[in-house]
Amino acid sequence: MIAQDSIEALKARLDIVDVVGSYLELKKAGGNFKAPCPFHDEKSPSFVVSPQKQIFHCFGCDAGGDAVKFVMDYEKLNYPEALEKLAESYNFTLTYTDNKHNKPRSQVMDKLNEWYQTLLTHNQTALSYIQERGIYESSIEKFGIGYAPDSNATINYIKSQQFSIKEAVDMGVVGYNQERNQTYARFIERITFPIYSANGSIVGFGGRTITGHQAKYVNSPETAFFNKSRLLYAYHLAKQSLYKKAEIIITEGYLDVIMLHQAGFDNAVATLGTALTHEHLPLLRKGSPRVVMAYDGDKAGRAAALKASKLLSASGFNGGVVVFGGGLDPADMVKEGRIEELGNMFREPKPFIEFVLDEILSLYNLQDPKAKEACMQEGITYLKTLSPILQEEYKTYLASRLGGLGVSPSLLRLNTPTQNAPLIQKNMHRDMWELSLVKTILEKPEFIDHILDVIEPSLLQFHAREFSAALASKLDDPDLMAIMVDESIVSLKDEESLNAELCTFLIKYYERELKKINITTNISFEEKAFYIRKFRGKIAKLKKGKK
Repeated sequence: MIAQDSIEALKARLDIVDVVGSYLELKKAGGNFKAPCPFHDEKSPSFVVSPQKQIFHCFGCDAGGDAVKFVMDYEKLNYPEALEKLAESYNFTLTYTDNKHNKPRSQVMDKLNEWYQTLLTHNQTALSYIQERGIYESSIEKFGIGYAPDSNATINYIKSQQFSIKEAVDMGVVGYNQERNQTYARFIERITFPIYSANGSIVGFGGRTITGHQAKYVNSPETAFFNKSRLLYAYHLAKQSLYKKAEIIITEGYLDVIMLHQAGFDNAVATLGTALTHEHLPLLRKGSPRVVMAYDGDKAGRAAALKASKLLSASGFNGGVVVFGGGLDPADMVKEGRIEELGNMFREPKPFIEFVLDEILSLYNLQDPKAKEACMQEGITYLKTLSPILQEEYKTYLASRLGGLGVSPSLLRLNTPTQNAPLIQKNMHRDMWELSLVKTILEKPEFIDHILDVIEPSLLQFHAREFSAALASKLDDPDLMAIMVDESIVSLKDEESLNAELCTFLIKYYERELKKINITTNISFEEKAFYIRKFRGKIAKLKKGKK
């Protein structure tokens, strides 16, 4: 069992925006952050993260809680598993009430990487390949490049270092064949490139064959620690530079990154054998850098650049695309000494939106009226993913590219749905005063006794349940979390304003009760007269007290 004081120490390190932002692309909205909810299908963002309250809440499906609860729900983990996942991410060592669990994170990856690095120095074939590619010895050390031998050697080394094979399987460096009941090393006779998390822990490897294997490159499999769709190669080395330069260069391969760093472009990273995905965006958003996509000019490279440009432009990123022609890539240009030329290319990439539209235009025979119409429709479909201002601006750009073919901007009709739909509200009526009172109880519990001296839950018309839940400190109640993250609901400032508001509330309450008595027919005249005098007296006394 995880010790409670260890749990509290971990939670004190967590920041809800950082945790949720590593999974979702959050956008600032006042003092909070918003995103489409990951727990139900929606178009308008109703998922809110509050840095002040350190909670998240969805106004659509009522999901909510703290950072640990988010990881539990998103990763489908139980409470201890979520704590361990977060501890791993934050380099935090949990302590347990039973000593058998009190062990640090597995060191099998680090030990294996040290061994791979040692083996590289003795493998002339691997060293020759690296030197032929122009990689310096200093870069071999900086990036931790190594060499993985045959499978048996790796398995034997893991055992010799007192690591269990299960541990190695869990970390993704060893595989298990159920049919043969046999274990095998994931990386065999390959140059190895350790892959780090953003905080600098080794979470996986990439491997490049030097023995002619059909798969030129392989990566670690998905594990509890390695998700290639949320990682970028060398991000841990590039992050300081990209924050300083406010720019990140994204390439297609390990060697491109290594050579660019050698040439001074130390803000370069690479995707891990996969296209850029939505899951990469939270990492790219950090530091608000301009994004430069540096992709090969072959068919596959242009297709990947097109897909990435659509994603980044629709998500509001600034930047553009540099496509390398003539069969070259960034690594080749660095090796040839064309560093100044590279710098000029990175300074003036083709903006994402222009690149997408030009690529769409290049896919059609615009001399064919049907093809021209299809091209225009595809362009319009893309433009609708952008903000209204950008739609209007680039509608003219698209029309101008088709202008010589008799297309007017007026033909490009863009009916954009409202981008900022209001948050979903389940209650047909929201009484803002009552909600403010509930928020006051949540934020200033020292006022509770004073409030209860004046009113009780039954006096509230619309939010008596939330009032009672706040009094009981049920902070995991979805409705209370919704109130806490809703910036339109403001708690009462101080005791003086609280007294004035409570007085006004009671006057309105007794006025409503007086109206009810006046129209009721099921009590005697004497009883009705008694209540009328009673309520009028209370109203008069309260009004006198307000003066």
